[in-house]
Amino acid sequence: MPRDDVIAVRVIDQADKAALLAADPSVFFTEPHYNGFPAVLVRLPQVPLAQLEEQIVDAWRCQAPRALAEAWEAG
Repeated sequence: MPRDDVIAVRVIDQADKAALLAADPSVFFTEPHYNGFPAVLVRLPQVPLAQLEEQIVDAWRCQAPRALAEAWEAG
């Protein structure tokens, strides 16, 4: 069900997912639909903007072609 106060972001792997869920359950959560998938749900009203930016960039890095991510890193 679409919501305007939550986004799903890709994470590196299940360990990263578990770490985020444990670190701040007021911001990060999951639902059964995402079981086994490397993504977390983010409560937008609770996440600081800098942390949201970091999560979005990290999610992009998970999916971006290696050469593109390396070029972006190099500036």
